[in-house]
Amino acid sequence: MLPKLNRKRALFVLTKIDEILAWEKRKEAERDTRFVELGRYLCEVRAGQYWRLENLKSFDEFLERRFPESRRKAYYLMSIHEHLPPEARRELKAIGWTKGLELAKLARRDGQRFESAIWLHRAREMPTEDFKREVEKELSGKEEEPWEIIYFKVYKSQIPVIEQAIDTAALMLGTDKSRGYCLEMICADFLAGQTWTGNPEILLNSISQFFKFLPGEQKHAFLQRVNEKIAS
Repeated sequence: MLPKLNRKRALFVLTKIDEILAWEKRKEAERDTRFVELGRYLCEVRAGQYWRLENLKSFDEFLERRFPESRRKAYYLMSIHEHLPPEARRELKAIGWTKGLELAKLARRDGQRFESAIWLHRAREMPTEDFKREVEKELSGKEEEPWEIIYFKVYKSQIPVIEQAIDTAALMLGTDKSRGYCLEMICADFLAGQTWTGNPEILLNSISQFFKFLPGEQKHAFLQRVNEKIAS
């Protein structure tokens, strides 16, 4: 049997849910705007060497104190101001740092050819996730693969090792690659070393993952070497 509907209580509970969701949305928008300011101020600290006021030796030491778990976010925030043209930077507070970071990827690739007016319009009109997919499509030339977010716990003592491994992989693959691609590279490297398992499928999959990261010339050279091995 259906429970008796308490309309007064139902209206109260539904209203509270909407209030909490609206509050969360406002907080998210406020954080997005404040992070834009944070990136601008960080750029000014580096340019003016304001860290000397605290008797520090370098800007990196300043970031280590302010961002003890990871300096990556600080550099992300700064990259927005470093790569976007002035007309785009003026719009950052309106669109937020998440979309600003996506714009910076395009501006870094296109340089003077960056069509800021067109992409700013899209950033203003599109939801964040849709805009990120649009930028990914533009950068890669293809539709983005289906994706999902994976959650797992790591201890704070493990974070520096994980960050260093991902940063190293980014240097090998190119800084335009996502952290997910970098993690895939690390995992493929691990699996490639597990030849003792006797499972050729694992080894084949690992080699395939490495192969797709190679530039065109290196792919051709790799295939040529494989053919030479087969022929011999």
